[in-house]
Amino acid sequence: MQQIGLFIITYVFVFLLYQFLINRKVKKKNAKPLEVKLLENIYKIDIKKVNYKNLLLAISIVSSFDISIIVTIALLMESYLVQLIIVIILIFPVILISYFFIGRYYVKKGLIKNE
Repeated sequence: MQQIGLFIITYVFVFLLYQFLINRKVKKKNAKPLEVKLLENIYKIDIKKVNYKNLLLAISIVSSFDISIIVTIALLMESYLVQLIIVIILIFPVILISYFFIGRYYVKKGLIKNE
C-alpha cells in the first residue's frame, strides 16, 4: 500500500512539475522539447498536423508515469547502490517503450510527414 501512495505522490509531483516548468517554458520561447524532437526524428511525426497542446499533455502524462514507475521500483530496494543500478538499467528502456507507444499512436492516426 505504501508503494501505491509513493507512486501516486511521485506521479502528481512530476506531472505538475512538467506542466508548470517545462510546458510553460516551451510556450514562452517557442522551443521544442527533446521529446517532441525525438518523435519528429524517429517516427516522422508532423508537428503541423498534430494538436501541439495535446501532444505536450501526452508527453507530460507519459513522462510522469515513467519517472513514477522507476522511482517506485528503485525504492523497493534497500541499498542505495542497488537503487542507482536499477534506475540506470530501467530509465532508457522504459522511456523508449513509452515513446514507442506515443509514436505508434500518431502514426496510426496518419499524422506523419509526407515524404
